Amino acid sequence: MYADHLLQPWLACLTEQLPGVRVFDAHTHIGDRDPSGFTASLDELLVSLDAVDGRAAVFPLAEPEGYQVANLACAKAAEDSPHRLVAFARITPDERPTELLAEALAAGARGIKLHLSSDEFALSDPRLDDVYRIAHERRLPVMVHAGPELTTLGDDPLHVCARWPGLRLVLAHCALTDLDRLSHHLGDTPNLFVDTSWWTPANVLAALKLVPPGRVLNASDMPYCTPLHATLKTIRCAWQVGLNADQIASITGDQFGRLVDGAEPLDLGPPPAGEQAPIGPLLETVSTNLLAALESTQRGEDPGVCLTVARHACTVHEDDPQAPALASVVQLLDLYDEHRARIPQRNQYGPAWDLISAATFVARTPAAPLP
Repeated sequence: MYADHLLQPWLACLTEQLPGVRVFDAHTHIGDRDPSGFTASLDELLVSLDAVDGRAAVFPLAEPEGYQVANLACAKAAEDSPHRLVAFARITPDERPTELLAEALAAGARGIKLHLSSDEFALSDPRLDDVYRIAHERRLPVMVHAGPELTTLGDDPLHVCARWPGLRLVLAHCALTDLDRLSHHLGDTPNLFVDTSWWTPANVLAALKLVPPGRVLNASDMPYCTPLHATLKTIRCAWQVGLNADQIASITGDQFGRLVDGAEPLDLGPPPAGEQAPIGPLLETVSTNLLAALESTQRGEDPGVCLTVARHACTVHEDDPQAPALASVVQLLDLYDEHRARIPQRNQYGPAWDLISAATFVARTPAAPLP
């Protein structure tokens, strides 16, 4: 899906140095009725996981008519592809939440998804108390949307974690609504986690700097990203902040595997102290302009002059310490120019948008290996 086949070398150069890495994507969707217009088929998800020889938690995209059928479809998909998928049940307080969860768990689901904005409810909704109780008793991971359209989650995550210590609450999208504030409570909240499913290097790096590595989970949010692309971004950022091989293996899949299995999560130490390589002025220029170009392509538009500005900033003397990362950026932008007319448009994104995204992360993570 998207340009995964072209991005393979940028992931391979990382995983070749990390033989313990096994991808277990904590956040993927399938469905074709989401009002956003984004869709992902089961076949697309499986092919995307084949590209990383990985696994994923799968749950439905928004279903305006309710989640019973979609949850059971995810459970059936996981039953048919146990080496690739585990199913999570998407639950809302308006749709018989306890019964819906019990039905999905009986069909093999091993976690819960709550989407507070799309399905319009609060994490503190008392109608979810029995859902949390079941998650507590069965030690289930509970994935919670924490995206930008929300104002704040407030203290709800802390209250849920404290009242139901057996569940594992995962705040999606780098917990971007409340990351700094909640990070100060992580020492007292051992069952609170954050996933990396967001598209800007700053957010992913912030999560890795503020959250202990044992509490960070690699995630794509497919169809908004693919497991290969997400893993590439997460590992590069983890390398940039100086995490070691065991910590990176935990983030990319090992810890999430423990959560899905109901095992105790491992403590892998505190957040890192800093970054491993400085971001020079040209790398900053390139990454900033590529982000602006990427935002346009995510709306299906041309990347515009910002892509040209980024290319200009890639021209440096060959002995400049920024030169290797900038040369890799140029490779990715050349691939974008070559293939954008050949790659079919999928969802609203402009074709080959993920090549620009990968270039943005390469520019911001010069410490990480390059192909």
